[in-house]
Amino acid sequence: MNIVLIGAHGTLGTAVHTALRERGHRVVTASRTRADITLDITDPASVRAMYDALDARAAADPAEAVDAVAVAAGSVPWRPLEDLTADEVRQGLEGKAVSQIELVRQGLHRLPAHASYTLVTGILAREPLRTGAVASLVNGAVEAFVRAAAVELPGRQRINAVSPTVFEESLDAYGETFAGCDPVPVGRAARAYVKSIEGHRTGEVFRVE
Repeated sequence: MNIVLIGAHGTLGTAVHTALRERGHRVVTASRTRADITLDITDPASVRAMYDALDARAAADPAEAVDAVAVAAGSVPWRPLEDLTADEVRQGLEGKAVSQIELVRQGLHRLPAHASYTLVTGILAREPLRTGAVASLVNGAVEAFVRAAAVELPGRQRINAVSPTVFEESLDAYGETFAGCDPVPVGRAARAYVKSIEGHRTGEVFRVE
């Protein structure tokens, strides 16, 4: 399969990239830097340009047509509720929710009928933590969108989300924030992406915890 991976350089993105390549998939990376296609996922014009580039690849060689789009990127502010500004709330929504929704919205009629989308959320959608109000809001919004979009996608297109807890590899940075949570190896989350992309299920949130 030809898979577009957005955010291939972080802890999760690197693991997903490796897992997909090991299974023989061809991966096109898209991000702000160090990628096959330059993309700012928060900018609708940049998303459009990415799809234009993918269309050009497929026009030149039909074997390059995209089978799946997967997201392993998204940012939200971590701030106490009383310190949050309206701009920070908007930034969180744009950075992880609106951006992923726009990626799907623009892809509806530009990807083939069998294509799939795998979005990313996180455990805060169901287990809130202090300073994580925006993360909970955004993750919950993306998961609700996945369930709703699955009803309306054209053709046989599918959509799912992967929702992991904190990774063992990230405990140095986030361990205190996720105190009491059982971490998982990032490879488990990468396998959830494989399940979403290679499987046949749609409208689901694959929890990794």
